[in-house]
Amino acid sequence: FMYLNLVVIVGEIANFAAYAFAPALLVTPLGALSIIFSAVLAHFILQEKLHIFGVLGCALCMVGSTTIVLHAPHERDIHSVKEVWQLATELGFILYTVAVVILVTVLIFYYVPRIGQTHLFIYVAICSLTGSLTVMAVKAVGIALKLTFEGSNQFKYFQTWFFTLVVIGCCLLQINYLNKALDTFNTAVVSPVYYVMFTSLTIFASIIMFKDWDTQNASQIATELCGFVTILSGTFLLHKTKDMGNRPEETPVFTTPVHSDHNSQTL
Repeated sequence: FMYLNLVVIVGEIANFAAYAFAPALLVTPLGALSIIFSAVLAHFILQEKLHIFGVLGCALCMVGSTTIVLHAPHERDIHSVKEVWQLATELGFILYTVAVVILVTVLIFYYVPRIGQTHLFIYVAICSLTGSLTVMAVKAVGIALKLTFEGSNQFKYFQTWFFTLVVIGCCLLQINYLNKALDTFNTAVVSPVYYVMFTSLTIFASIIMFKDWDTQNASQIATELCGFVTILSGTFLLHKTKDMGNRPEETPVFTTPVHSDHNSQTL
């Protein structure tokens, strides 16, 4: 378990670092690659069968990921965390943030006590909405760390510490309700729904804040959307059919027909 935790920590650090060097529009959908590696490793290490639908789901995720990578926008050149702060305080992203805060507050205090235990959408919506803000703050902190390592200290600005507090607060809220969703509902249903909502809202938030699509034409945007839909299709296929190859084969039960012994009957 120690090695497993170490691998998870290293993976999260690498994912955190990726946001400092690439747009969220590229990094977030590529999270589907973890599903592929999990399925392949489970096939070889845990001896779980990777059936034809699993192979097709992996192929769809790979095709979609490759499509997004080839057509992803270039990362914006940012020289100070103050530039990220200016982007975050523009009217468009402020309206988005206010809308997210209002929706999350209503979901937590009104809908969770009433229908949270029976409707998967409530918990997943809280996690996804909060997660979209988490990623934007993580990206800001990642950029601050990158610039600091390059020799330009960004931790002398209050904006860096503000984004850090946002990351901590949003992560705690997100983890809390994601655990509640996993404890209440089937993981095979929670995972794909959460991935779709979280990725969609994160891409939407990134488009508003960092204006990722401003430098792209309609053809590139359409291609990226097709790649994203392909990843979603592969993800749903993997999760919905992942247990098909592991079901034990049913052994036929043969029963001996009961015949009445006419010869033993006396007339």
